[in-house]
Amino acid sequence: MSPVPLKHILEQGPMLRALGATAFGAARGRRSTATPATPGPWIETEARAPSPELVRAFVAFTRGDQASYRGVLPPHLFPQWTLAAASRALAGVPYPIQKIVNAGVKLDIRAPIAAGQPLVVRARLETIDESPTRVVMTTRIETGTQATPDALVAELRTYVPLAVKPDGGARPNGAARPDVPRVAAGARELAYLRVAADAGLDFAKLTGDFNPIHWIPAYARAAGFKACVLHGFGELALATSALVRGLLSGDARRLRAVEARFTRPFVLPGKLGIYVTDAGELFAGDAPGGAAYLAGRFEIAATGEPR
Repeated sequence: MSPVPLKHILEQGPMLRALGATAFGAARGRRSTATPATPGPWIETEARAPSPELVRAFVAFTRGDQASYRGVLPPHLFPQWTLAAASRALAGVPYPIQKIVNAGVKLDIRAPIAAGQPLVVRARLETIDESPTRVVMTTRIETGTQATPDALVAELRTYVPLAVKPDGGARPNGAARPDVPRVAAGARELAYLRVAADAGLDFAKLTGDFNPIHWIPAYARAAGFKACVLHGFGELALATSALVRGLLSGDARRLRAVEARFTRPFVLPGKLGIYVTDAGELFAGDAPGGAAYLAGRFEIAATGEPR
């Protein structure tokens, strides 16, 4: 697969500014010490729709069918226009945001989002679950167009480590736990993908998420990984495209919801299998019975069911 063109970085201004603000805040070392009340206030903004060229590049990156998204935006491209607002929703929390780990997401796909129209984005910090060693936060993002402002609702779960565990079992961000979920033994394979070493950089060009653990090998190794790791949302994008192509015969409008936990880092390059069960389970992993990088669920509409 050809690398994603550098020109798509020009569409990532809001996300790059948000990353810069986070880095600047971390460098200053100043943050509030008070845990904010939840749910927090809504952060509301309007975002420019990704260009048709970026959408086509994203669909190609995820091994999807271009015809599946004719006239509409792929819902799994949502990080491109939403994460800047989500970052602002977390701006006042008293935790080391530079250490944040993406733990998972739930996408409620209520209606198609028409391509080429300005996008309405609302984000707020929904919940905070704090313990002496970690914080788990949920951020709710509602997005769509003026005609359907809540066409896509995302609930992002983020994890922030606060201290070394009492047993001394400190792990690098995103490192696998002994109890990591496994791909169901009877799961059916939808796709088996070769993911290139530069996939993290390509996904960053498409979404603006330039966290260096995904594209700078030395930084990834300093963070405790053997090499760069793919974004959790990158895994989700590959899994969602496999669902649409392999299970729904390319009819993306039948996909109603996808939920995923990012349970183990996927080191680049590598081979990634996408698996499903008849019970609506979704996995990304090495093989049935093996450890899962992504574990979740999906919901689909029956054939011919009105949208």
